[in-house]
Amino acid sequence: QVQLVESGGGLVQAGGSLRLSCAASGGTFSKLVMGWFRQAPGKERELLAAISWNGVRTYYADSVKGRFTISRDNAKNTMFLQMNSLKPEDTAVYYCAATYGINWLSNSAYDYWGQGTQVTVSS
Repeated sequence: QVQLVESGGGLVQAGGSLRLSCAASGGTFSKLVMGWFRQAPGKERELLAAISWNGVRTYYADSVKGRFTISRDNAKNTMFLQMNSLKPEDTAVYYCAATYGINWLSNSAYDYWGQGTQVTVSS
């Protein structure tokens, strides 16, 4: 069983930056595909970014491409999301998720989820 814990959320002004972390335990981190999702009130949960087990391959949603950067440190069992140029529409609960599977661009592919961390961007 994989446990995931997010941290780094908070309140930031538009144009500012935040760095989210996701610490994993209980599994083989170096074999996990990892992803960052977010869910705003009244909206569906959306995949923002994903990273392959070795960090070589990444995916970004159009809404965050060029502003957010996903990375991982397999030695520390941790994944990161650097968020720059934040906008009020980025306000949401951000979740990290993991899967040992290969269909990593599908929301339903992720088997393990963190509890979420709130990001609020003020205008």
